[in-house]
Amino acid sequence: MINKVFIVEDNIMYAQLMKQALNGEPYEIEIFHNAQDFLDNLHRNPDAVTIDYMLPDLSGMEVLKRVQEYNSDISCVFLSGQEDVNKVVEAYNNGVKSYIVKNDNALVELKQAVKNSLSTVTLKKEVALLNEEIVDRSKYSKIIGNSTAMMRVLKLIQRVEKTDTLVMITGDSGTGKELIAEAIHMNSNRRRKPYVAINIAAIPANLLEDELFGHERGAFTGASGKRKGRFEEADGGTIFLDEIGEMDVLLQTKLLRVLQEKTVTRLGSNKNIKLDVRIICATNKSLGEQVKKGNFREDLYYRIQGFLIHLPKLKDRGGDVILLADHFLKIYCEKHGLPPKSIGESAKQALLSHPFSGNVRELIALMERCVLMSDGNTIESENLIFSDVI
Repeated sequence: MINKVFIVEDNIMYAQLMKQALNGEPYEIEIFHNAQDFLDNLHRNPDAVTIDYMLPDLSGMEVLKRVQEYNSDISCVFLSGQEDVNKVVEAYNNGVKSYIVKNDNALVELKQAVKNSLSTVTLKKEVALLNEEIVDRSKYSKIIGNSTAMMRVLKLIQRVEKTDTLVMITGDSGTGKELIAEAIHMNSNRRRKPYVAINIAAIPANLLEDELFGHERGAFTGASGKRKGRFEEADGGTIFLDEIGEMDVLLQTKLLRVLQEKTVTRLGSNKNIKLDVRIICATNKSLGEQVKKGNFREDLYYRIQGFLIHLPKLKDRGGDVILLADHFLKIYCEKHGLPPKSIGESAKQALLSHPFSGNVRELIALMERCVLMSDGNTIESENLIFSDVI
């Protein structure tokens, strides 16, 4: 891990000596010869700063206070041409890690002081990185599975859920794309606002524009009143556009405008309605291939890429298939008023070896058949009636 060290020193030659003293360590070092230049670059978040007590534009103590106000985790080392007990005490009271007097041994002390202070910074970084990788499983109770592939998905959700970034979810049919979209919304800052899901493939192309954007009275035959579209319904919240690859090319042009201008126009109206909507898209197609075939606009393709989350196939999720099977088994036993059933070892082996081309959707149907067709309290391999793809 490379740490960033800023040197704030007005003496050009001494600043170079300081840099040479630190060069043996894996640091990214930058020199600033006045306080203002340094403060203008503070947003670049150095890990450690060495500050000369006497600077031409601001006192080192003032610079120290501003650094601490900005980010108290930045490690500060003070250098001064004189040793004044009161100044030393004030510096330490304001958060300085080391106070070095510029004498013959100063550069040696500087190297050790920066190294010591950065050891704490590095530890904090490692802890923060570790915490970032830890998934709060309680937030995703509807998403069943502990496989490496699914934990990777949950980590991606955790990274993007608090943002307003457009999310693109890809994966085969039946892998649970809508479940992921809902999880992102329910853990976002928009969770108290509407969540609107629409399956583009399920709506005839000639009705989709009205469904998405709404219409005014008299916009077409039968339009006896105005109607809000799904985008307006989702205002303040999230809209999930499932199977976006099925959208007609002409309508894609209007969607691109919505994404760029953040407005919608109802059919039969010239008025632009301003919206605040987060968009999550999903597809089981290769949109890149659709672009090559002329079925999907290239500009829209790049616009909706956003933050990508790819869902694994069920056969690539290892033991998750058993967890899911058990989950759906309980649901269907309760639904049909039957005693609880368990999954036997032979059934587990059969489930783990089955390809599940229909993914979770296929597993759901399988477990309902098992509940209805098995007489005992344990599901064995002979009770598993797999569907054959014709």
